Amino acid sequence: MSIRNWPEGERPREKLLQRGPQALSDAELLAIFLRTGVAGKSAVDLARELIGRFGSLRALLRADQKQFCAAKGLGQAKFVQLQAVLEIARRHLAEALAEPAALKDPAQARSFLRARLRDLDHEAFGALFLDTQHRVLAFEVLARGTLNAASVYPREVVKTALRHNAAALILAHNHPSGVAEPSDADRSLTRRLQDALGLVDIRVLDHFVVGEGDPVSFAERGWL
Repeated sequence: MSIRNWPEGERPREKLLQRGPQALSDAELLAIFLRTGVAGKSAVDLARELIGRFGSLRALLRADQKQFCAAKGLGQAKFVQLQAVLEIARRHLAEALAEPAALKDPAQARSFLRARLRDLDHEAFGALFLDTQHRVLAFEVLARGTLNAASVYPREVVKTALRHNAAALILAHNHPSGVAEPSDADRSLTRRLQDALGLVDIRVLDHFVVGEGDPVSFAERGWL
C-alpha cells in the first residue's frame, strides 16, 4: 500500500509535523529523506530494507560512495544529498558552539566533537581553541594517524594555540575501535601537552576521547 493511503497519523511527514522528529523511527526518518520507494515497496519498506542491509542507520550514513550507490533505491544523487545534509549538521553544531554561552553546557562540546570525530576510520587528534571567556575561536585537527595511533607534537599544538591567541583549549581524539576508554598513552600525552601549554599560560580544560558511546571526559574523571 502506498504511504499516501496510510492513516494520516502514520505517514512519516505528517507524523513529524504533529509529534516532532524524535517521534519517528530510523526507518521513518530515512524514508522522508528517500522521498519515494521502488516498485512494490513504499519508502518506509525500502528504508527498513536498507537499514537491514547496512546493519544500522549509522552504518548507512558512514558508507562510502561505492557502497552507498550499489544499494537498490540509492544512487549518486542521493549520496550527494546525504553528504550535504551531514555537513549541514556539522556546521550547525559548529555555529552553536561558537555562541558566547555555548560551553556552559558541556553537552554541546560533546555533540560537536562526536560529530567531527566519531565516524572517522583513522585516529585523529584535535583541539577546540578558546578565548579568555572560554568562547570557541576555532577547531582544528592537529594530527591524523593509523587505526592505532596519531603522532601529536606538543610544539605544534603550542604554535597553533598561539596562532589563534587562545587562552585555553579542549583536546579531543577518537578511538576508531569504538572503545572510548583512555589508554595510558592518552594520559601521558595529556600531561605532556599540559606542561608544554602551561609554559605559555594556556590551560587545558578537558580532553575528550570519542568512541561509540558518550565521549569520555578527562576532567570528569578527575585527571585534569
